[in-house]
Amino acid sequence: MDPTADTPARPTLLLSMGPGIADQLLTARHRTRLTTLVRTDPCLVAHALAHPTPEVAAALADAEVLLTCWGAPPLTERVLAAAPRLRAVVHAAGSVKPLVTDACWERGIAVASAASVNALPVAEYALAAILFANKRVLYAAHRYRTSRARYDWQREMTGAGNYGRTVGVVGASRIGRRLIELLRPFDLRVLLHDPYVDAAGADRLGATAVSLDTLCADSGIVTVHAPQLHATRHLVGARELALMPDGATLINTARGSLVDETALLPELLSGRLHAVLDVTDPELPPADSPLYDLPNVLLTPHIAGSLGGELHRLADWALDEVARFAAGLPFADPVHPTAQDRSA
Repeated sequence: MDPTADTPARPTLLLSMGPGIADQLLTARHRTRLTTLVRTDPCLVAHALAHPTPEVAAALADAEVLLTCWGAPPLTERVLAAAPRLRAVVHAAGSVKPLVTDACWERGIAVASAASVNALPVAEYALAAILFANKRVLYAAHRYRTSRARYDWQREMTGAGNYGRTVGVVGASRIGRRLIELLRPFDLRVLLHDPYVDAAGADRLGATAVSLDTLCADSGIVTVHAPQLHATRHLVGARELALMPDGATLINTARGSLVDETALLPELLSGRLHAVLDVTDPELPPADSPLYDLPNVLLTPHIAGSLGGELHRLADWALDEVARFAAGLPFADPVHPTAQDRSA
């Protein structure tokens, strides 16, 4: 008697993501585990699905699961027609909007996203930015570098420090919620603005629900974590910026479009406000942008999300979801089509 006769066949899987991403995402350990969970060629990565190579076309036609990451091509009706067995997508990154089309939902394809996992490094970046901003580290470093002399820092930085300061979190997204959680050990007052979270919900998170105007007016730090939607374009504009106290810091790790940079720039040029910007609009500021050189601006190239070794956390999550699918279990982090109009 064949002892494996009642063992269900392992599902077939195809990797699909941008060039070079798989080598950063998957270690040899991950590839080995993948081959124990599913039938796959761990070295075959589909960069194009609408016009695939013969090898990719054959793998796509047989695939029950796609393991995707940044740069994966959209799953259009044409692609899905070439993937008749496809039942699930495991996206080892955040938003699935560039990838998952209406055709996927209409076909009933199950989708999982690592958005919750990717939220951690972004929240950690924001936490570090908050603590440094309140401590006025950027100012002190610039002052020290240019003066190269002794100063009475206690007298010159009387308003600095994290004790008893107020932080305003715009958006109770996965990242916003994770940040509020990370802020709990510190002696900070946390305000939250999110139209979908009431006072009781904010209190459970460890924050106080307020209007956006109140948040901007009362916070020394305003950190943006709302999704990029039509309704959130320029969510923080001239009115909100004008309400922020002198010396306050704006942190944006969400998307550049959420902040009206034409209104922000004069506030930064005057020195009235400070900013930590990991995202801008456009994504790459022009070479002559003042943002590169202003001493009251910390500008980074969209690095708050998973980077370097942090990608391996995404891979661990993805393989756990693949294991659940192979075992016939529902995803731990499913994406629901009805939530797409409120999420990034």
